[in-house]
Amino acid sequence: MSASGGQKAIVAAFLANMGIALAKFIAWFLSGSASMLAEAIHSVADSGNQLLLMLGGRKARRTADRSHPFGYGRERYVYAFVVSIILFSVGGLFAIYEAVDKLTHPHELDPVWWWLPLVVLVIAIGLESFSLRTAVRESNLVREPGQSWVSFVRRAKAPELPVVLLEDIGALVGLTFALLGVGLTVITGNPLFDALGTLAIGILLVLIAIVLGVETKSLLVGEGATEADYDRIVDAIQSGHEVEKVIHLKTLYLGPDELMVAAKVALTADKSVREASADIDEMEARIRAAVPAARVIYIEPDIYRPSLDPAPSTDAFVLKSSD
Repeated sequence: MSASGGQKAIVAAFLANMGIALAKFIAWFLSGSASMLAEAIHSVADSGNQLLLMLGGRKARRTADRSHPFGYGRERYVYAFVVSIILFSVGGLFAIYEAVDKLTHPHELDPVWWWLPLVVLVIAIGLESFSLRTAVRESNLVREPGQSWVSFVRRAKAPELPVVLLEDIGALVGLTFALLGVGLTVITGNPLFDALGTLAIGILLVLIAIVLGVETKSLLVGEGATEADYDRIVDAIQSGHEVEKVIHLKTLYLGPDELMVAAKVALTADKSVREASADIDEMEARIRAAVPAARVIYIEPDIYRPSLDPAPSTDAFVLKSSD
């Protein structure tokens, strides 16, 4: 993912959420709608999340030093994980608490300003749609051809765009819940629908936060190259005449845009050190051409030694069932 693309989506989401949050707070204050308060807190949490993503991107650009020889790229993962926690607690749990409170203590809408939440929600849906459109457009620049959106969110190594995408989708669905809740309350005069809309918003935010938390945790623990990039690296190594075989290969993302490649490759036994060094330089150049994110590469030359014993049959590793 290009940093500029991610930043553009983040800024668009931040500006939309700040304006929406202010409008929602005004509508809640005048109308007393529980759904509007939940949505206002949701927008504030989203705005804070975008600031955290921008801060994480800025910290990740620090130069590597002795304490962090591979740089600070994973700062972006840390702040994305914090975003999921904030979305879970400030957004989801607060909305659920507010819904339970309104279910046990129903609160009528203001008879004068009952229409204001509906107007604000319709405007907010328009602004959130613009924010989501920006995130989708920027994501399409880095999404692989034919890749599904679920796969993109699960496999993306740069956390900003998946976070903004899920936030915007959650915001649009939440706004729809709020619009239904407030609308039914206005039509029926029963504040129960407003409280149920708030409860639906809270549950939605908790679910989105759990998905974000699981995915960013995986990135924090350390993920390797995608299957496609892994195959490209192997092909790049073995495409040269100097390589007999890739004996061993491991990859690890040091940050969203920096992949480490460690490989043990078999070279012919009669090569000198100078020749082996030249071969390794050529392999590194091919790997970087095939996968530009592969910036840290360690290649260990070796000699392939196939086992003298015949390979055991598959049955040796299978526990057959009794039936």
